[in-house]
Amino acid sequence: MSGHGIWVHAISRGLPADRLAGIVGVGGAPVRPVEAAGLVAVVATVDLAEYGEEALRRNLENLDWVTAVARAHHLVADAVARLGPVVPARLATVHLDAPRVAALLTEQYDDLSAALDRVEGRIEWGVKAYAAPPPSVPAEPTGSGGGRAYLMRKRARMTATETAERAAAADADRLHAVLAGRSLESRRHPPQDGRLSGRPEWMVLNGAYLVDADRVDEFADLVQELAPGIRGSRWS
Repeated sequence: MSGHGIWVHAISRGLPADRLAGIVGVGGAPVRPVEAAGLVAVVATVDLAEYGEEALRRNLENLDWVTAVARAHHLVADAVARLGPVVPARLATVHLDAPRVAALLTEQYDDLSAALDRVEGRIEWGVKAYAAPPPSVPAEPTGSGGGRAYLMRKRARMTATETAERAAAADADRLHAVLAGRSLESRRHPPQDGRLSGRPEWMVLNGAYLVDADRVDEFADLVQELAPGIRGSRWS
């Protein structure tokens, strides 16, 4: 498909167009507002040769492409969140023109307004924790013990991995419970594929926590306080 489409990054309201200056959207074009019914869709023009329906079906199978686009999409939502309440659009929401985006705002006004009410004056924290895999069981020289020894080494590796996974899962459950207890709303997403995160460690927690804006520092301190208690973990 040739031509251009409209990639929707996020929905907000009360957002002056000049505040969006300097924010670059997916595809490299500057973002701009599309307004209707008192709501603002933050959008960018994209090339349908790469972001049209057929191209998206192909590109969404490419993890490198998805990683780069998801990062660009997320950065725009982050930037808009600093200007006002924001509801990020689902990744790869593309319309053919601005009037169709405006119609979407009008049709979904009640749901979008309720979502913006929910996040106004609050900030959503994304917390990810990674655990290091267990040390590998040293390989023994070929011929040392035959098949029985091989099976014992294999079983030892499996046991070490299973033990580490159970410990990491228990840590993640405990951390999520603490953070959820200190937030207004929380959600635990499935761990990301290591190819998306670009990290060799296991992702054991991929949580989202809605926090009052005036309690962000308190929540950040809590995260830093809890981080050392996670066995073999790293936070982001």
